[in-house]
Amino acid sequence: MAQAGFEAVVEDFEFLDDWEDRYRLVIDMGKAMPPLADALKVPATKVDGCASQVWLHPQISAGHFHFDGDSDAMIVRGLIAVLHRLYDGLAVGEVSAVDARAELGRLGLNDHLSAQRSNGLRAMVERIRTLAAAAA
Repeated sequence: MAQAGFEAVVEDFEFLDDWEDRYRLVIDMGKAMPPLADALKVPATKVDGCASQVWLHPQISAGHFHFDGDSDAMIVRGLIAVLHRLYDGLAVGEVSAVDARAELGRLGLNDHLSAQRSNGLRAMVERIRTLAAAAA
């Protein structure tokens, strides 16, 4: 079951017919995120497997998974925002139950991202799952 914030993204994507508009929405979501502090852009938070620079900084609060993230690529920063809507606030034990491939498939991202971006998105999902599992 997806978070309410993610369901809103699904609804927005359904409303927009054109993929240019959908990409613009993803980029705007990324622009709206607060930047990750430079002090947190360290090797420990860097996500390997992404063509661009990506950092995910997890926080666990009262058994719930939260994370901040950043990227040097605008579209990837937007993808982080999408993942934030999918995962942020879940109980750490619920993170692994999210079928990210199916949920992101509802947006059609699987068919509209380059192979490099798709690999990077998978790497971000795997990092989120690993971080939450370590905290559980």
